[in-house]
Amino acid sequence: MKFQNHIIWITGASSGIGLHLAKAFAKEGAIIAASARRMALLEALVLEIKQEGGSAQAFFCDVMEEQSIEKCMHDIVQAFGKIDVCVANAGGGVMGKIEKLSADEWDRQLRLNVTGLALTAKYALPELRKSNGRLGLIGSVAAFVPNPNLGAYGASKAAVQNIGETLQSELLGSGVSCTTIHPGFVDSNITRVDNDGNFHPEAKDPRPANLMWPTNKAAKVMLQAIYKRKKMVIITGHGKVMYAISRLIPGVLRKMMAKMNG
Repeated sequence: MKFQNHIIWITGASSGIGLHLAKAFAKEGAIIAASARRMALLEALVLEIKQEGGSAQAFFCDVMEEQSIEKCMHDIVQAFGKIDVCVANAGGGVMGKIEKLSADEWDRQLRLNVTGLALTAKYALPELRKSNGRLGLIGSVAAFVPNPNLGAYGASKAAVQNIGETLQSELLGSGVSCTTIHPGFVDSNITRVDNDGNFHPEAKDPRPANLMWPTNKAAKVMLQAIYKRKKMVIITGHGKVMYAISRLIPGVLRKMMAKMNG
């Protein structure tokens, strides 16, 4: 049990990676503070974890609103007295070519993936300092890949990478670790949410199924990286290949991505 009786706060825990991270941590003995906006889905997750012998509680949190993040952190500490791990997972994608995106679409993308993540870290860190805890930031291989129609999303995840590196410097010697995780294709609902944040369960995922990792597999690897206090990890075979190409032959990658989206 790697996280026996540790209090784990996971944002965006109502579906996808966040939901499977909650289950993975619970199987390692952790007490889960699962947060998101969709409370009915969170309560279903909490029930499932409890039925499997684990411990969890649901907390409302909208990472688009600073007061909501602050209140969520306060409520978790009131409930459990501490926090040992925070995983800033909540996020989403805005689609469209850069020349087509509106200011509102840019604002939504950056507020969700950058500001929300940074503020989650801000309110978690005072508690993590007390417990020599761990902070996990969920980025994306898109941070390193010039992907047409995903420029806003890629820019937001590049910001996550920089935030992670900066925090590693700011937290040096504090006892708190910061692990930035960049997945490639992982089965999730990200492509079923439109630019206004509306969920379309019937929407098909355009990503190649043969390159997709099951979400529970990705969650286990992410948990291990956070446990080992790694600074940065790239996960999935596709993710590692794309990252390597972006570092070694970026010009080839730009042409490849342009052709794929032509």
